[in-house]
Amino acid sequence: MLNVIWTVILISSFTYSFFAGTVDETVTSLLESGKTSVEFMLKTGAVMVMWSGFMEVAKKSGFTGVISHVLSPFIRKVFKGIEKKSEEENLISTNLAANMMGLSNAATPLGMKAMKKLSEKSDGKTATDNMCMLCIINCASLQLIPSTLIAMRSASESASPGEITVPIWIVSSLTLIFAIILAKFMERKSGK
Repeated sequence: MLNVIWTVILISSFTYSFFAGTVDETVTSLLESGKTSVEFMLKTGAVMVMWSGFMEVAKKSGFTGVISHVLSPFIRKVFKGIEKKSEEENLISTNLAANMMGLSNAATPLGMKAMKKLSEKSDGKTATDNMCMLCIINCASLQLIPSTLIAMRSASESASPGEITVPIWIVSSLTLIFAIILAKFMERKSGK
């Protein structure tokens, strides 16, 4: 279906361009946007590689273990039945830590491992409350270091790419709190 939509957009754009007499500008713009996209990808990719490297160093140095220890009380409070220093707790905390540092590429495989571990306690047909909570917290994640957005702003030659950090702290904190409260309300309402 998406192929049809893109085809219709391209054909209608070129048709309009032909009748408006702007074919040269359209072709030039099309080629220039491809070049700009590749440059943007390379700049953003370099920053993502750097942050992913930092995360790997953090893992090997034991820093993620420290974060896991710090997040442990929060995890046991929000997730029902998660035992202290269990594999579930470690996977969830490492996933949350990666998300908080803005490393969504590193957080995704960790989140999938955590979800797989949590799914062992489900009936195979229905997601458990803990599985739902993990999805909710990942979607409404607290961003301490919004590295992807900073990388995008830097690649777009922003004068101050990091100036969005404090507003992101405020918004992501409020979003996370609201999401957890709503999830707990729905959990109680369902009677589980």
